[in-house]
Amino acid sequence: MRLARVLLAIAGLATAALCGEQAAARAPAAIVDASKHPSLQAAFDAVPEAGGIVRLPPGNFELTAPLVLARENTRIQGAGAATHLINRNEEGQPALILRAEGYEKDRRLRLWRVQVSDLRVSGNPKSGDGILAQGINEIYIHGVSVDHNGGHGIHLANCYEDPRVCNSILTYNKGAGLNIQAGHDIVVSGNQFEENQDAVRCIDSYNLCMTGNCVDDHTRDGVVIENTYGSVLSGNMIEECRGTGIVLDRDCYGITLSANVIAHNGGGVDLRDAWGCAVSANTFTINIRHGLVIGAGSGRIAVTGNNFSNTCIGGGKLKRPKPGQDAARGIELHGTSDITITGNIFSGLAAEAVKATGKCTRIVNTANIFADISRAAPGKHNAVDLGDAEDTYGRNLSDAPAKPRPEAQQ
Repeated sequence: MRLARVLLAIAGLATAALCGEQAAARAPAAIVDASKHPSLQAAFDAVPEAGGIVRLPPGNFELTAPLVLARENTRIQGAGAATHLINRNEEGQPALILRAEGYEKDRRLRLWRVQVSDLRVSGNPKSGDGILAQGINEIYIHGVSVDHNGGHGIHLANCYEDPRVCNSILTYNKGAGLNIQAGHDIVVSGNQFEENQDAVRCIDSYNLCMTGNCVDDHTRDGVVIENTYGSVLSGNMIEECRGTGIVLDRDCYGITLSANVIAHNGGGVDLRDAWGCAVSANTFTINIRHGLVIGAGSGRIAVTGNNFSNTCIGGGKLKRPKPGQDAARGIELHGTSDITITGNIFSGLAAEAVKATGKCTRIVNTANIFADISRAAPGKHNAVDLGDAEDTYGRNLSDAPAKPRPEAQQ
């Protein structure tokens, strides 16, 4: 009897210990008040495995090493721009890293449902990314200010499932404001991008939905999309990029660019390697070097209902009458094929509305209107110059008679 009681007691202790471990594993999500911890990293480490919310108080928090969050189902929430993470690191390290423990050794590891909101992250020319997220599915970043970082503002690497970046402002970063690598079903909406190198880079991804953003004054390009398909850029304002407003390159296909204002950039849209895409209902205003370029690596493009224009405000008046301020360009085709250019308006352009070089084939250029074309070199350019293009069709309206091609004069 005495032995039996001892065995029962041991079994009871083992059961209690097991229940204790299970209870710890089932610890509920928690609210972590960072102001009650010795450091922000200690507050992040206090989040249980079940997740929770880390509330950051107002204040300037200077960092010399990255803050790292390795818990899923967790939200980092500040007190608005008054919560300021200042990255003092000068060795290229990010301010905030989101990733599973062990991710650096095993890139297959994933966390789910991490959110960052209502705070500011800034850096210096030698720091790294503002926010680096690696392998986070269903990441949600909103209401953040990310500026003056030495790398990208926000860098989403392998955040494959449903990343969302909304209602944030990303400015003065040496890399892209937002850099996306290997994402799927991506939403980028209602953000402001200013004076980064590029505003948004979306590489090796699928299904980007970029709507309602303001892109201004970038030192290189506005939006760069590479090796990505099935995406839409709609309702964005893209202005004064030194390079090109929108670039599609490296096996892009099935992308729609629609209802954007693409104004006063070095170039408007450059389709370097894009197939089966639509460019519709955009306003191309005073883009200096080119409006739309369709390169030899692109084809099967529909260009419909766009307006290519200068600064005319009616009554023969220009909003920007000084030389060089009113330059506007149309469409360039370089060795491409299967292009429809229909229902567009070209007005106040410096040279041709549509010009083809190289061997272009199967070009439909019809139902367009041309007005006040060849302003920079009167009498030297036709509205349309398809060069040696083959299998073309065109019937348009112009305010000036077409001039004979040079070879027809000889």
